[in-house]
Parts: sequence; C-alpha cells; structure tokens
Amino acid sequence: MSEFKVKLEWKPDSEDFSYNNYNRTHQWIFGGGSEITASAAPEYLGKAEFVNPEEAFAASLSSCHLLTFLAIASFKKYIIKSYKDETVAVVEKNKDNKQAVTRVFLRPKVEFSGEHIPDEEEMKKMHHKAHVECFISNSVLTEVIVEPVL
Repeated sequence: MSEFKVKLEWKPDSEDFSYNNYNRTHQWIFGGGSEITASAAPEYLGKAEFVNPEEAFAASLSSCHLLTFLAIASFKKYIIKSYKDETVAVVEKNKDNKQAVTRVFLRPKVEFSGEHIPDEEEMKKMHHKAHVECFISNSVLTEVIVEPVL
C-alpha cells in the first residue's frame, strides 16, 4: 500500500462571498514541496491562467498512461525518443443527469529510436496494456479512450 498526500489552501480575497464574486484561486501543495496555483475553469468563474481540476484530472490520466507505457516499453527493450499527448477531457451530463468528466481522450504520439521498433499492432497492444495497468484509469468511472497517433 502507498499513500499520497496533497494539501489544499484557500482564503478569501474580499468580504464579498456572493456566488459571482468569491475567489476561486487556491494552492495545491504536494508531498515533495511543489506548489501549484489552481482555480475553477473559466466557465465556472475561475481564472484561465491557472490549472483547473478538470485539466488536472486529464493530466493525471495522461501522465499515468505515459509512465505505464514507458515501463512496458523498457521491459520490451524499446528505446523511446519522445512521447507527446494531446489529452482532451469532456465535461457533460452523465447518465444520472449530473455534470461529470464523462470521457477523456488520450492521443499519445510516440517516437522510438534504435533498430528495435514496434510495429503498429505491437504499439496498439502496448497502449492497451498501459491503459489496463494504469492506476489512475483503474480508479475512475470516466471512459478513457486511447487513440494512439501512429
């Protein structure tokens, strides 16, 4: 078992606590000391210049897929030159008519180097295994769709 701790800190920046005016900016403080300023998405009266929970959710799924994929490739003795992903999280009403991140699209593009390079079928298998083994995707109800750019 492992535990991962994050501190969250928020405080008002004015005495006006009406819905349209209260401050949505807050800090995430991670176990290793990194701090990130976060806010609500602009659609929910937050500030676009800061990460929002929906983006962080998409990033955690993308990051977990990357790290799992790297482990799989390493065990198979492939050498990865670069890995890029353009992840998209879709927020809409779910089957219970509640707002939710219902789908996350992962669109990884992987470049290999060396003579040992997987073919398209092997890449699909590796991405499938990365999805199945990813801790985060195993923890959510959201549909995660992996669309590798081959």
